[in-house]
Amino acid sequence: MARNLDLALIRTFLAVAERGNMTAAGNALHLTQSAVSQQIARLEQAFGHDLFLRDRRGLKLTSAGERLQGKARQLLGLNDEIWADMTTHRVEGPVRLGVPFDLAGPLIAPVLKGFADAFPQVEISLLCAASPDLMHALARGEIDLALVETQLGASEGECLAVDRLVWVGAKGGVAHLKTPLPVSMVAETCAFRPAVLAALNDHGREWRTVFESGSIDATTATVTTDLAVTAWLAFTVPPHLDILPAEAGLPPLPSFAINLHLPKRDAAPATIELARHIRDGLSRTRLAA
Repeated sequence: MARNLDLALIRTFLAVAERGNMTAAGNALHLTQSAVSQQIARLEQAFGHDLFLRDRRGLKLTSAGERLQGKARQLLGLNDEIWADMTTHRVEGPVRLGVPFDLAGPLIAPVLKGFADAFPQVEISLLCAASPDLMHALARGEIDLALVETQLGASEGECLAVDRLVWVGAKGGVAHLKTPLPVSMVAETCAFRPAVLAALNDHGREWRTVFESGSIDATTATVTTDLAVTAWLAFTVPPHLDILPAEAGLPPLPSFAINLHLPKRDAAPATIELARHIRDGLSRTRLAA
């Protein structure tokens, strides 16, 4: 003969066990102390065991109560999980995100982890490319949403943050003193490249390109070994490199916006949820501008 547990009684039992007091448990459950006492008595009668003993500090679990407590938590946890799963709109399917090379680590990694934990049934694909290339990919339908870096004042899309573009060099390095100035850029289509070269040309500073091959790791290596300087958003500069001060003699660089772009057509639920996670992630990131 099947026997079914009354989850309301189990929930009351846990409330009393956690608080050691029936009045406090009743307040948490919006029940009277008398109703809590009656529910505990019903549960003890059903199991044939006393679940609580009273001492000077309040109610204390018996050995039977201790055995029940762990399993009761599991039971209510599963109940709540089933309820949420069956009543909440499921977000599933693929979503393709495009991000610039420099944002993939410091910004996107924790965002993607949180999103994957919240929506494990969503299949995430990540494309790293220069911002102009990401805009082309979005227009062609190759990705579902993109983070794009754009010089402030020429921004489109939804601006999530603004940060300073800064010169970056090796700690104690001398690359910034060389003529022509050795510059390492991640890619020829890098969104920062026109602003960097315009600043150098306006300043009358000779320059040469050391690296432009689409690898953030290779750019980092050329700067770390003092072969070149580069330009990154201030919040993306790793601690083992230096933001070069004005005294280094390099021209000032403009600020850039980090913009979120969604397709003009209706976005899928997975795309909308990932966009929300990205917004939340940016709001918790302290930028320099």
